[in-house]
Amino acid sequence: MFTQIKTAYIRSQNTLLQDAIGAASIVLILLVALHLPSLHLPILP
Repeated sequence: MFTQIKTAYIRSQNTLLQDAIGAASIVLILLVALHLPSLHLPILP
């Protein structure tokens, strides 16, 4: 099992940074979307 994990890690090493950036951006978008209702922005006439 450890060998399979090690092999998968070696194969995907090129895209790990891109995947981490993508995951962080999804979390950031989710947090911003969840906090939007608490901003109480005034509605313009």
